[in-house]
Amino acid sequence: MPYVEALLPTIVVALIFWYVIKAVMNADRAERQAEAEADKKLVLDSTSGELKSQDNKSQPEN
Repeated sequence: MPYVEALLPTIVVALIFWYVIKAVMNADRAERQAEAEADKKLVLDSTSGELKSQDNKSQPEN
């Protein structure tokens, strides 16, 4: 029984540490995914803006 009493605090601290690290990793994953989606939208918006401006240039002005 003294072994359990000696190891229990270490096990509890290890589980808390694991939970915190898991939460940080999940938050980082979500942040990277949101940033990738925002970058993708930015690239698509800038690409469509360039296409619109090229379309306007190709049409002759009257």
